[in-house]
Amino acid sequence: MEKKNRRKKRTVRKSVLVMVLVALVGFLVFFFLTIFDLVYPPVGGKGTIAKKEREEVVLYFSDTNERFLVSEKRYLPKETDNNRRAEALVKAIIEGSKTGLVRTIPEHVTLRGVKVTGDTVYVDFAKDLIARHPGGSAAEMATLYSLTHTLTENIPGVNGIKILVEGKEVPSIKGHIETRHLLTPDKDMIAERPKEG
Repeated sequence: MEKKNRRKKRTVRKSVLVMVLVALVGFLVFFFLTIFDLVYPPVGGKGTIAKKEREEVVLYFSDTNERFLVSEKRYLPKETDNNRRAEALVKAIIEGSKTGLVRTIPEHVTLRGVKVTGDTVYVDFAKDLIARHPGGSAAEMATLYSLTHTLTENIPGVNGIKILVEGKEVPSIKGHIETRHLLTPDKDMIAERPKEG
């Protein structure tokens, strides 16, 4: 009778041990197939979680004489939402040129928000846009038209922009260029980028 009980206990122990081992192996397989990429992202981005796709955009900054706008190609994370795309474009302009062109928006200016409504982009800055702006008609033109050309060229269906400060229309940034009306692209502001080599 004791031998039967011992055998039964051994069988139960073996069954429990096998079940624990199967559960452990199942967990390890689950970990390596699903969680591993989260903990250790793949270098090439080819795992189950890939890096965000990037797209080429065209930004506009001032030439060295600050008379015309010059295009600069940049790669930004691809956005399907136009509001996010517009915000990324404006932030890239605030960040400044990567190729030595002159910035059109002063450093450390705060972007409060960007909203695409129909064919218009509303760009809302904090009051530090006015406080930090150097002024002068050329600098104001560069600010307004670098935003206008960048946004209308990179967002399908957008024809113009409106500048807001603290959520409200302002007559101008520093008293030279009217900003209460819709700003549309002006091809006379664009200079050909000199060819390298």
